[in-house]
Amino acid sequence: MKFTAVANSNIAVIKYWGKRDEKLNLPQNSSISFTMDGQLSTTTTVEFDKKLTRDELVLDDKATGEKELVRVSQFLDLIRNRAQIQSKAKVISKNSFPKGAGLASSASGFAALAAAASRAAGLQLSEKELSILARQGSGSASRSVFGGAVEWQKGNEKNGSDSFAIQLSSEKNWKHLRNIIAIVSSEEKKISSRAGMAETVKTSKLYKKRLEEVGRRIETIRNAIRNNDFESMIDAIMQDSDSMHACMADTIPPIIYMNETSHKIAKAVSELNSSEKIAAYTFDAGPNAHVYTTKPQEVKSMLKEIDGIQEIIECKIGEGIRYSEKHLF
Repeated sequence: MKFTAVANSNIAVIKYWGKRDEKLNLPQNSSISFTMDGQLSTTTTVEFDKKLTRDELVLDDKATGEKELVRVSQFLDLIRNRAQIQSKAKVISKNSFPKGAGLASSASGFAALAAAASRAAGLQLSEKELSILARQGSGSASRSVFGGAVEWQKGNEKNGSDSFAIQLSSEKNWKHLRNIIAIVSSEEKKISSRAGMAETVKTSKLYKKRLEEVGRRIETIRNAIRNNDFESMIDAIMQDSDSMHACMADTIPPIIYMNETSHKIAKAVSELNSSEKIAAYTFDAGPNAHVYTTKPQEVKSMLKEIDGIQEIIECKIGEGIRYSEKHLF
């Protein structure tokens, strides 16, 4: 039986960068994100079929390479083992945005895959179980199970049983908040997040300091979310982004995801905030800017003055995983 699931990307305001366990995707620190609306989403249809001799994966209308297929097959093995089935699966997946351009395609991708494949295998997982499963495909996918403001708790157990996401606040409480995305490049990044963070943990001297400071920023943002108060989290959001990219630059060899246009955007946001704090920039592992704000028109007007921006997308805060009867095959 085939099932189709849709999951949206999430953009972290407190970043996850670095693992304490590579295999289980257990993070060095907890992280907090907002889930985006359907403009940044992945739709995935899965069917297990006894006639198949190997898993089949089609992404954005193209058969994927062996490396990507192996990663998905290993993830499907987790589900097969749990459901006690051997059948291979056909997986068709479509992104609504460029894959690998720093717009969190692996977050929405593995959240949608976890939801569709577990249902197709006959499993009825709770949201907590789904978050733990999705995490094993891509760490940030654990957060895309939920809508609104979400915290992925790092946990302490070696088996990862307490490392999962929880919803801090529903998307209904954030109708006033927008993520203005400035697309600077839609090319796939040269260094994957997975490879980059492993090198940072090994070689960055700044990384230890980041881990010491991140707990304070998490508490600031948790309190702001509790009070539905965006303005009081602005500084912490930008500090955390700056901290992560400083650790990347401190990696041997340096990892540089932001470019000249990215830095112009960060500077322009700081200048915009000089009279009244209305916006917070954050950059994931890529050059594209995410500017959270409650005053989108002012931010968009500012961004239109900056050379090098290819596209501006206005995203609302979105919902968690949902299921669809419209299958992709």
